Amino acid sequence: MKICFIGLGVMGFPMAGHLLNAGHDVTVYNRTASKAQLWVEQYGGNMALTPATAAEDCEIAFVCVGNDDDLRSVIYGDNGVLAGLAKGSLIVDHTTTSAEVAREVNAKANEHGIRFIDAPVSGGQAGAENGVLTVMIGGAQADYDFAASVIDSFAKFSKRLGEVGAGQLTKMVNQICIAGVVQGLAEGLHFARSAGLDGVEVIEAISQGAAGSWQMDNRHKTMWQGEYEHGFAVDWMRKDLGFALSEARKNGSHLPLTALVDQFYSEVQAIGGERWDTSSLLAKLEKSRK
Repeated sequence: MKICFIGLGVMGFPMAGHLLNAGHDVTVYNRTASKAQLWVEQYGGNMALTPATAAEDCEIAFVCVGNDDDLRSVIYGDNGVLAGLAKGSLIVDHTTTSAEVAREVNAKANEHGIRFIDAPVSGGQAGAENGVLTVMIGGAQADYDFAASVIDSFAKFSKRLGEVGAGQLTKMVNQICIAGVVQGLAEGLHFARSAGLDGVEVIEAISQGAAGSWQMDNRHKTMWQGEYEHGFAVDWMRKDLGFALSEARKNGSHLPLTALVDQFYSEVQAIGGERWDTSSLLAKLEKSRK
């Protein structure tokens, strides 16, 4: 297919590369043009200077930017994706946003005769680079079916969860679960250190039982060593937890642990950990220990 990819951050850069390697005709756009030029040098393909020109003649426009306002900035206006796409084409939005903005953009796209699915991802930078992301879809079944084989270029699993917005709501569930697991792991390692245990050996033992998790397998060693440069940043996690907490206020759900962990992440930010990965919850505990 003829495809464009808007947004070449740590996730979008390799995702767009997988699309081109799968044989698609890919044009990329990035706000910092030098990043798009680097992508072309590494993969081939084409670059455009605006989202609108990138989207011209495309069957699918993939988008992966930072937040609600970033999404609006590349979708709307004379230089936005909607200005370049033809009727009947599809926007696949991999940005993690609020469910509200997903529904808003869908409505605007429909006014232009353009289809839309929200498709946030999980798996982090490593998952994007290795082409093994999980993709959570909200949108019409026919639109998901149209895009599914293309999404498979960088995903190990994708699933439609409901109408537009359902993908973002599912990503909120994902982040709620991760927050609780990481806090538990951080407290466990903190306790192990305070008790004079070797945390790495402790995890080797308990990871074989019911306490095991992806976070435990992939983050315990770097957490024990105080290294927090290995994944999804605290700033971004707080953005996502903010979406979940806001949605909870609307639907009446109670998220006391999520709210508490969000507060803990604010304390990590306060000690300079805005760009540390989410496992840095341990850093806050270790600081208080001292």
